[in-house]
Amino acid sequence: MGSSFRKNLREELDFQGIVVKQLSARTGIPVATLECYLKTQSTEPSAENAVKIAQALAVSAEYLVTGKAPESEKPAALDRDRRLILRRLGNLSPEQCRAILSLIDAFKS
Repeated sequence: MGSSFRKNLREELDFQGIVVKQLSARTGIPVATLECYLKTQSTEPSAENAVKIAQALAVSAEYLVTGKAPESEKPAALDRDRRLILRRLGNLSPEQCRAILSLIDAFKS
């Protein structure tokens, strides 16, 4: 797991706007333990804790480990790149969004 898990967990917390204290409350995992998972020299979570974290964030443990949604998940499950695009779209003006939609339509054809 290691740094990939750390990076994916941090990105997911940021994406959902969740702080470590909230994740601790959802999972029952102590704040200090969660912070260890997020440090540069991170501690790897047990499989049990990885699953608790994934369930609390409504993502798969595989997503937290690899950054990609498993093939078995619903098509609505988004990989990191798609989620990043959605996050950045939220900061655009309506005119910029229309321009992006035009670009997407151009790519599709």
